[in-house]
Amino acid sequence: MTQFDGDQSPPFEIVEPATWRAPIIFNSPHSGSIYPEQFLAASRIDLAGLRRSEDSFMDELIGDLAGAGFPVVRVNFPRSYVDVNREPYELDPRMFMGRLPSFANTRSMRVAGGLGTIPRVVGDGQEIYRERLSVDDALGRIETLYKPYHRALRRLIHTAHQTFGTVILVDCHSMPSIGISRDEPRRPDIVIGDRYGTSCAPLLPDAVEKVMGDLGYSLARNKPYAGGFITEHYGNPASGLHTIQIELNRAVYMDERRRERGPRFGQVASDFRTLADALATVPLDDLGSFQAAAE
Repeated sequence: MTQFDGDQSPPFEIVEPATWRAPIIFNSPHSGSIYPEQFLAASRIDLAGLRRSEDSFMDELIGDLAGAGFPVVRVNFPRSYVDVNREPYELDPRMFMGRLPSFANTRSMRVAGGLGTIPRVVGDGQEIYRERLSVDDALGRIETLYKPYHRALRRLIHTAHQTFGTVILVDCHSMPSIGISRDEPRRPDIVIGDRYGTSCAPLLPDAVEKVMGDLGYSLARNKPYAGGFITEHYGNPASGLHTIQIELNRAVYMDERRRERGPRFGQVASDFRTLADALATVPLDDLGSFQAAAE
């Protein structure tokens, strides 16, 4: 696998179990914490500020699931450098020197908010870059990081689909405990996103709600997070492809200010194992009828 920026770590990792227990894939696309030196040099924000966009330690919370029979995908580069949970070319023309390709999506709501494929701001709205970037820089990041990740994820999904006839992709994220807007109510422990019922069979969010609710977590659905590009793009229940997003409140498992694992970290990881075990018992036939996906 191609390394990035001379670092010894691969851009992303897929840990497959020796034997798949079920067609369930756990994915952590936003927990990357390896920052290219060139990126840090170009940023007007220090490392601590950039890290506020991370889903810190989410990859660790699900990391042991591979040993329990579930493949795990983790991204090592930060979302503030390239965000794989966007369309491939959601780009803000104000960020770049030169003209973007005609196929770039420059008008999406995410681009307007500064959170495109190459983000303009971190999660709390601070501008990242001192100067405009070259278009070639942006396209290079997409070609060498974004596209290989999605190719690998598609291959993994295809493997499960061919073997089991259906797939469940659990897209794992974390959210700040408090929203930017003062009008936003207190965030629950977990927000389940299924694109308002379109990205997976209803049985799956019901199962997550039951398991995690019984473990003492407070839950909500689709607000404020219904699921991003990965949930929407890979969720196609009619083809047997089910994607569900889980947003975990960071205050549950970490100290947000110090960016350290909290006292409940081990218990939360154990609870994710309980959730995976429960999802593995869902009869695949109960997910609904579907047409086989095209090759």
